[in-house]
Amino acid sequence: MTRHDRKKLVLMRHAEAEHPWGVTDHDRPLHRSGARDAAAAGRWLLAQGHVPDMILCSSALRARQTCTWVCSVLGDLAPTARLDESLYAAPDARIIAAVNHVPDTVESLLLIGHLPGLRDAALRLATPDSDYDAVMALADGCPTSGLAVLEVPGSWAELDGADARLVDFTVPRPSAGRA
Repeated sequence: MTRHDRKKLVLMRHAEAEHPWGVTDHDRPLHRSGARDAAAAGRWLLAQGHVPDMILCSSALRARQTCTWVCSVLGDLAPTARLDESLYAAPDARIIAAVNHVPDTVESLLLIGHLPGLRDAALRLATPDSDYDAVMALADGCPTSGLAVLEVPGSWAELDGADARLVDFTVPRPSAGRA
């Protein structure tokens, strides 16, 4: 299989959110540091060449705001995000099912969601030959703005378990001096 035949799946945990009194979990906004971290994640995606063709995003406010900050960095390269109610507090099976419905014309997908389902989906999809350090870092925890990058060798519809290679896991943070 040539490198061109591989699709890229980036699973991102939303950035750090506030915990305001009287606000439902679904409506929690990003913390100021979360906005900075989401922008740093966008810069990392751009620098690594992981610009998505499609974005699926949880309907939760903190996920939508994370998406907005990532897309602001991607600029004209950012596709219009698709909000998916089913991704809010979704378990790994629901996240994978959402990916299974992505058209095969999409070569690079960014999905923004929540723990524990997002981490569980990445670990469930990871093949035995995945990058050891990435698997161990992800298994140890998935901090806010964490990004798991997987190579998908075939159709999105065929993803189920142990069939995508986890090649990277990172938690981009703004460098000192950036606002």
